[in-house]
Amino acid sequence: MKLLILDTSSKAASAALWEDGVLRGEAYQNTGHTHSATSLPMAEQLLAGCGWSLSEVDGFAVTAGPGSFTGLRIGLASVKGMAFALDKPCVPLSTLEGLAYNLSGWPGLICPVMDARVGQVYTALFRWDGGAMHRLMEDAAIPAEELLTALAAYGEPVTLVGDGALLSAERFAGRLPGLAVAPEHLRNQRAGAMAPLAARLFAEGQTVPAGDLVPRYLRLPQAERELKLKQQKGE
Repeated sequence: MKLLILDTSSKAASAALWEDGVLRGEAYQNTGHTHSATSLPMAEQLLAGCGWSLSEVDGFAVTAGPGSFTGLRIGLASVKGMAFALDKPCVPLSTLEGLAYNLSGWPGLICPVMDARVGQVYTALFRWDGGAMHRLMEDAAIPAEELLTALAAYGEPVTLVGDGALLSAERFAGRLPGLAVAPEHLRNQRAGAMAPLAARLFAEGQTVPAGDLVPRYLRLPQAERELKLKQQKGE
């Protein structure tokens, strides 16, 4: 089984190639350049470097959200185009679950956290146990204080991972014993870390045709939020 995995859900972008339980290659950039200019060339160079042609790929995986609204659309559109052309299945990935896989084998609670702005974070909760990642909380967009309350209720050491990890650690400082932040090289989304998750979902048949790939924002875009607020005020 050969898979191409793509992530454009945040400032960093990455691509990976996975074959039969082995990570064959990974490309990663955290330059801030637009993903529309970097993601496909990155995937193309990765394929060439590994000696693969695109037609050899059995399926595609892509982060569907949450994350940057523009970034998600770019990644989904890129994978849709390739999958449509080849008539290959796709695996939509939770960005948060993919982040948790950065800490495979890690002790304690694993809490992916991304800055959702407007005082909220995108978050979920996982635990690595018995050689597998176990979900403890569904993906959500919630106030940071609500996350603090949820984590405190477990009374266990917790490691934050994701682009909101440092900010959340500052907010929670002194109020959550056993709090830690993942090291910098494990903190951002990486397609290579997500590859085992993508392979498992693909093997389980949790795939969709390219036309069914849709973003999972978890909250309304800013323009829609502002319109809804105006409508509530009767403007």
